[in-house]
Amino acid sequence: MKVMLRENIENLGKRGDIVDVAPGYARNYLIPRHLALEVTPTNVKMIEMQQKALRKKLEKELSTFQEMAQKLSQVKLIFYRKTSEKEALFGSVSITDIKEALEQQGFSLDKRKILLSEPIKALGTYKVPIKVFHEERAEIEVEVLPEEAAENQAEEVEPPVEQGKKELAPEPEQTESSEKEPGGSQTE
Repeated sequence: MKVMLRENIENLGKRGDIVDVAPGYARNYLIPRHLALEVTPTNVKMIEMQQKALRKKLEKELSTFQEMAQKLSQVKLIFYRKTSEKEALFGSVSITDIKEALEQQGFSLDKRKILLSEPIKALGTYKVPIKVFHEERAEIEVEVLPEEAAENQAEEVEPPVEQGKKELAPEPEQTESSEKEPGGSQTE
């Protein structure tokens, strides 16, 4: 039985494709769930119109996803993990970690689109592919460093912050003393 797919169905085809499937599969699964439309002589014109509309929609989607792929390919994520003396990781960097880091940078992706075959369990730099649109893929760079590197960077950043706090501390004291003087003059 020939049907036109209304949605992308894995191992069957993409939206708009006309495929040949078993009649029971079409009648009992695809058509009742509105995943496909039966190809009949009366439906041919409607199917052609839907395919034209789908092609236009796919072209627009493709251009937006290509922009997203370009932005993603410029992303570099850095993860700090505890390591042993031999630089073996305690734990790993998983798909969920990558997804959360991407969300913090403004990318909302389904974690199934992050194509990491297994969690990263060693220090180093990795290229992680991300499925953006059908066959479009982007690669992000993931770097895994020991926690000591994060502590060293934090120490470099902390001294200026402490100096800034010291500079801010005298200002509130001056305002408190200036508030006491008008209050004291009112009671006299």
